[in-house]
Amino acid sequence: MSRLARSGRGGIVLLVAGLVAALVLPWLIYPPVALDIVCWALFAAAVDLLLGFTGLLSFGHAAFWGGSAYATGLIVLHGGLPFPVAIIGGAVFAALLALPIGYLSVRLTGIYFAMVTLAFAQMLYFLANQWRGVTGGENGLQGIPRDLLGLDLNDPFYFYYAGLPFVLLGLAAAWRIVRSPFGRVLVSIRDNPSRARALGYPVERYRLLAFVLSAALAGVAGGVFAIGHGFASLDGLYWTTSGQVVMMVILGGIGTLWGGAIGAAIVVQLQDFLATAGFEGIGIVTGTIFIVIVLLFRRGIWGTVRHLIATRRTTPPLSSAADAGAAPAGSPEPAPAPASPRPAGGSPDAAAGERC
Repeated sequence: MSRLARSGRGGIVLLVAGLVAALVLPWLIYPPVALDIVCWALFAAAVDLLLGFTGLLSFGHAAFWGGSAYATGLIVLHGGLPFPVAIIGGAVFAALLALPIGYLSVRLTGIYFAMVTLAFAQMLYFLANQWRGVTGGENGLQGIPRDLLGLDLNDPFYFYYAGLPFVLLGLAAAWRIVRSPFGRVLVSIRDNPSRARALGYPVERYRLLAFVLSAALAGVAGGVFAIGHGFASLDGLYWTTSGQVVMMVILGGIGTLWGGAIGAAIVVQLQDFLATAGFEGIGIVTGTIFIVIVLLFRRGIWGTVRHLIATRRTTPPLSSAADAGAAPAGSPEPAPAPASPRPAGGSPDAAAGERC
């Protein structure tokens, strides 16, 4: 079987396994925690789309996660619209918010891009804190309903399955983006922006579009999170939210897209376990585990696993490599080639002429 066929079959197996895991998750753990995991998984995939495939590290994606949460809550509370429409509206708000921020940021790279996006996110945080008449200030938006066409979805178990399709569609969109020609151009820009620009690609325009798409996916995740918990708070806009999702991406593996889901599951489960146990130094434990994993798995958890699988597929076993150059068992050894006769009394040059 060809390597391409094996890779395609392996991808299908992983997609099916991920779908099954998402469907059975609220049966295995507390449903609100399960909802947190899938929402943060989509948020991590959105950040990885920008970091792993475009090469831009954003510390300001909390603006789109938290901004969409507020927009979704306001649409439901004051517009009276069902929450699916509100989630879409929150994602649109996040994309529109990303346009001016991205336009002013994508011309920078490295730490400069990270700091500029962080500054914009903190500006939005202070704006939400001061605009108490709309955002509720420090109290946030509370009592966001979950009704849909008369159905009562206040039970977290049932709402998990109502919000899961939005998360799955967001992950499918991220997967399609990175596998499209547009995604290939993003990778080329990440690897060598000067060469991509020389080939005629408008680098800043591609980066801006990737930034907006990443913000829209983060907005979907933030909207589902706000509806699922029934509130939107300032914590969603704070810089620690951006730092946490970046940590999830690094834990799972940068540029793997699905690794963020593993990082989200580890961080959310660990935080829930420590909070339930009454431990207050959650940041110390999560930070220590993050350092250990980064030191042991330089490519992240899923990135390391994928690298090991790829290495095993491409490297033949030592026994096979040795047998390839040996004669089959029981076969006669090949006779040595006869030496070229040298004419008697001839010179070396004459012998060379005879061989030619």
